[in-house]
Amino acid sequence: MIDVVGDDPRGAGEQGGEGIQWLADAGGEVDGVVFARGIPPRELARRMGADPAAATAPISGREIWELDIEVYRPGDVGDGVIRVGESDGWSFAIEYGDSTGGELLTEIAGEGVEVVHFRPMPEQPPALLDYARDGAVLCGFGLGQERWRWGQEPDLLVPELVAASVLEADGVTPCSLGGAPFVGVHRRTLGAVGRRFGLCLPQTVLGELRLPAYVVRGRPGLEPR
Repeated sequence: MIDVVGDDPRGAGEQGGEGIQWLADAGGEVDGVVFARGIPPRELARRMGADPAAATAPISGREIWELDIEVYRPGDVGDGVIRVGESDGWSFAIEYGDSTGGELLTEIAGEGVEVVHFRPMPEQPPALLDYARDGAVLCGFGLGQERWRWGQEPDLLVPELVAASVLEADGVTPCSLGGAPFVGVHRRTLGAVGRRFGLCLPQTVLGELRLPAYVVRGRPGLEPR
């Protein structure tokens, strides 16, 4: 269930088990997605640098790109904006522009909170995925480069990656693509991570679904409600 977080929360219905595999094709539409379990969406926004009292009225993913968001500003920080909600027990933040999810990952994951952070990185592949908990990054890797891992428990997700035919049983050798495009392997990886943590996000979050937005950095053209 997706909840719009505002003065009038409302559900958007069951999402048909979409999982998060479709994020493999979302490069260019979003700059990152932060999932957090253990805190509500407003607290996630606060931990990412927002004023939790300064949400906008709910806005769609299409409308967000019509706003004055400067990703790069010479001699200064760029603008970072997030739209937040909750899905299947996880708060989430859709990131746009020069957002803060990667820089504040351990802070977001403080006090026992679990965090999964996905960054598409279309201009500087690979796409990156990190899992953090209780103030530490436990594991992370690039999609398509799952054999090279980092974190305090770098092999944490190896069983899921092996089961999804991303890696061979040794946890190092990539499974043969068999002529499949790389995006298909990326979908397998995201599917494995989504199943491991119970992540589900409908594609409508990048389209017509309206969610409150927050400024996390810079001075974009958003007006609080």
